Amino acid sequence: MTTLHQQHPLYGLFEPQAVAILGASSDPNKLGGRPIRFLRDGGFQGKVYPVNSRNTEIQGYPAFASIKDIPGPVDQAIIILPATACQAALEECGEKGVKVVQVFSSGFAEVGPEGVIAQQQLVATAKRYGMKLLGPNCLGVVGVVNRFFATFSTALEALTPSPGTISIATQSGAFGSCAYSIAIQRGMGLSRIVATGNEAHIDVAECIDYFAQDPDTKVICAAIEGCQDGNRLRSALLKAAQNKKPVIIMKVGTSTVGIAAAATHTGSLAGNDAIYDAIFAECGAWRAQTIEEMLDVAYFCSKLPVPENDQAGIVTVSGGIGILMADAAENNAIVLPELPPNAVQKMTELLPFAPLGNPMDTTAQVTAVKDGTTRTMDIILSETQWSTIFLYMAQTACAPKRFESMRLALIALKQKHPTRSFILIGPSDDAVRRSLESDGFIVMTDPTRAMVAASACIALAQRRKNLVPLQPRQAAPNKLENIQTEAQAKQLLAQHGIPVLQERVCASSQEAISAAQALGFPVVVKILSPDIQHKTEIGGVLLNLTTEKAVSDAFDVVTQRARSAQPGARIEGVLVSQMAGAGLETILGVHQDPVFGPMMMFGLGGISVELFKDVAFASAPLSQASAQALIKRVRASKLLAGWRGQTAYDQQALINALVALSKFALAYSDQLEGVDINPFLVQANGAVCLDALITIRA
Repeated sequence: MTTLHQQHPLYGLFEPQAVAILGASSDPNKLGGRPIRFLRDGGFQGKVYPVNSRNTEIQGYPAFASIKDIPGPVDQAIIILPATACQAALEECGEKGVKVVQVFSSGFAEVGPEGVIAQQQLVATAKRYGMKLLGPNCLGVVGVVNRFFATFSTALEALTPSPGTISIATQSGAFGSCAYSIAIQRGMGLSRIVATGNEAHIDVAECIDYFAQDPDTKVICAAIEGCQDGNRLRSALLKAAQNKKPVIIMKVGTSTVGIAAAATHTGSLAGNDAIYDAIFAECGAWRAQTIEEMLDVAYFCSKLPVPENDQAGIVTVSGGIGILMADAAENNAIVLPELPPNAVQKMTELLPFAPLGNPMDTTAQVTAVKDGTTRTMDIILSETQWSTIFLYMAQTACAPKRFESMRLALIALKQKHPTRSFILIGPSDDAVRRSLESDGFIVMTDPTRAMVAASACIALAQRRKNLVPLQPRQAAPNKLENIQTEAQAKQLLAQHGIPVLQERVCASSQEAISAAQALGFPVVVKILSPDIQHKTEIGGVLLNLTTEKAVSDAFDVVTQRARSAQPGARIEGVLVSQMAGAGLETILGVHQDPVFGPMMMFGLGGISVELFKDVAFASAPLSQASAQALIKRVRASKLLAGWRGQTAYDQQALINALVALSKFALAYSDQLEGVDINPFLVQANGAVCLDALITIRA
């Protein structure tokens, strides 16, 4: 019976039975010769067909002048030819009935407009024949579990990967080979590796989608430079999370220089970096900042049980290391609870000389107590539900014979507590480390790195419980028109549940006085112009006006300032509104991301946004819970609860406004470019929009 992963469009990329190499070389060191050598020496069990019109035999395999001359079916072809010859070769592959083609050749979209056209022709040909195309300009596929080494990477010249459960998908071949070379040197077991190159057809997202249902993959590492299809990436990450396969992903191109390099390297849209952070979290993935971190987290996920909570215990023979680990735990959101009373009593009896706490410093005297360290750990694990325990071993694991009794005691302890994560810290003998890892322990030399990786495992488990599903796009109820001024924007937002103040549009000073009388003093006067977005910068806002003369003068002042600052601006009069009163200024926004669609933004006003960029993003629409989570991700949001005795603000009113705005954003996602509500004033009771800008897509 055909399994689910065998029905996947990329099954033939990773599990081919017959492979043709177009541009095959007899020289095992040349580009066209390396894949044949790697397949032969690696022990690939499928059929290998070199294609070269000048040879009848290549590296021990019969060679063919054309792929059409090969007897029997070919389910994958690798093209290693000059760019100008690739189109004809791909046509022949299609005529042969090949289902998957890798194009190692460069000279396409990465070199300029002519290359873009040639690449588009390749994709059109592949689609016409129903083929899947990897590349062009890709480094290929490494299948460790099935010995399918279809690559020209020099990393395989000196390194032999060991089979395991970690799969890697990257856009950049150099990035990918660097990552898996480090993984091999660290002794990490690998399953499948793919580098997608220019991503003309197959991208990293589709590879993640395959790994998500691949029985040989338990953990997925990925690296992207950009994303062409946001929903495909979302869907792949969600599938992996739902199948309980951790995805550790890197998004490079976060700096100005990096973004420019990403555009020239692959033509991908780099996108807003903060948006990627939000999307990865919503889809249950972990974003690593370095290759080292990505591999650390993959190592942890491949060895440890899924953590049930964020609580941990630390056992150490060094007070200083214990403090270092406690600091790292706090910085990485790992909770170190106090020892419960029963544990305190038992620990006092076992180690009367040791200071009690978490971290638990056994001191060096623990060596005088038989199995003192593991008995200490057992007390903690037996008397708590903490998911993780860290042990700083000092240098004991460097001496295999001396450490053997400790190793056996640790194994017995792990068997007693099989659902807990055991993380051992300290230098170790290589043989001891490998033995401990085979028994399900994590062994790290750096305690801070261990805390970062453990925190990622906890976050991955928590995120899988709060996945944000894909939202279908809906047609807007009507067309947005004539939304050019603050007054028009606020009127529309009010219709969709955003609270606003009473206000009136006034074309003369007398109308402004009448409006103030009707609204009640004090009032605010603002310039009203579709061409002036930043009114305060030109002095176009006057506050706390308490008399008719002050309102009349304000009308003249703001209109004159507007004409002086922007002589060509259209002036429609002023906006007279009520004074809002005291509150905390926040910013609510909608960002129409070109890759991922409508994204909600929240931040606090003032220097938090301007100086510290203290904002957070989330996909639209928001629920009450996800709106609250969005608020909490902003560091300065603690002010809402009443900081150091100050006023507490109406967070429910803020949540309601975010939810309402998100529904508006999704409903009009095909028309909106963006929405800025700045400031949105949150008060002790209620909240109100003080200014708004809606930008309609051209």
